[in-house]
Amino acid sequence: MKGIQLRQELMLDLLQMKEISTYRQQKNGTRIFQLPIKKYGQYIEVGSFKSGYVRRMNGGYTPYQLNKCEPNVEYYKDYEHFQDQNGNWRQEPTGKYNKYVGKKRILIDNEYDRINHLITYCLKNYYINQANMIEDGKFIPKWKHDRLQEKYDGMCSDIYNDGFHAGKEEPEVSVTINGHRYNVI
Repeated sequence: MKGIQLRQELMLDLLQMKEISTYRQQKNGTRIFQLPIKKYGQYIEVGSFKSGYVRRMNGGYTPYQLNKCEPNVEYYKDYEHFQDQNGNWRQEPTGKYNKYVGKKRILIDNEYDRINHLITYCLKNYYINQANMIEDGKFIPKWKHDRLQEKYDGMCSDIYNDGFHAGKEEPEVSVTINGHRYNVI
C-alpha cells in the first residue's frame, strides 16, 4: 500500500499540485490542492473530502462537484389547486404522479480513489484541454495558434530545407488516461 501512495505522491509532484490544506482540514479528512494553472486571475484549487466528494474550490459561492453522475428518477404527487366556497385556495391530490429525472453524484468512499479521480480529472480538463493557456489566464484560440504556427513554419523553412533535421520528424508527446490517448502540445 505504501508503494501505491508513493506513486500517487509522485504524480502530484509531477503535475506540480501543491497541497494547501490547513491543519483543521487535514484533521477532518479534507485535502486541498493548488494547481500551477491560473484561471480568471487566480490559481485553480481542487479538493478531496471525507464525505466522498471531489470539488473545484474557487470560482463561485458553492464549490463545483467533480464526481461522476448517474441518472436519478423521483416521483412527486400531483395536486389540483382550486378555490373553495369561502375564497380560500386549497390543494388536493389528483392520484397522479409527476416524474422527475435528475442526476445524482456517485460518492467515492476511499481517499486513494478520490485523489486518483482528482488527478485524472485535472490532467484531462486543466493540463491537456487548456494546454495553450498563458500565465495571465487568457487563451489563444485554435485559429490564432494555427496562423502563428504557419507563420513560424514559413520562417523556419530555410533551416529545415538545409537539412538541419534531415528528414526526422518532431517527437510526439501523448498521455493515455483510461484507455484514451491525448496529444500534448
